[in-house]
Amino acid sequence: MAATFEQSLARLEEITAKLERGDAPLEESVKLYEEGSALAVECEKILADARQHVALLATNADGVVEETPFAVESQ
Repeated sequence: MAATFEQSLARLEEITAKLERGDAPLEESVKLYEEGSALAVECEKILADARQHVALLATNADGVVEETPFAVESQ
């Protein structure tokens, strides 16, 4: 079963904390980094998919509700 976004993000936070402490041996640090990189890519894919499904509902000047795509600001 695939992990949820929240599970992946929590694991990524655990990995980040462990790597930031700097107390893991080199081999373990490399494995953690690889796992973290893969989790970051997976989280970004999940977020990109969610953005495609999000739409804003707004009322136009005539009082009609219109659906418009969700605009994502560039980073």
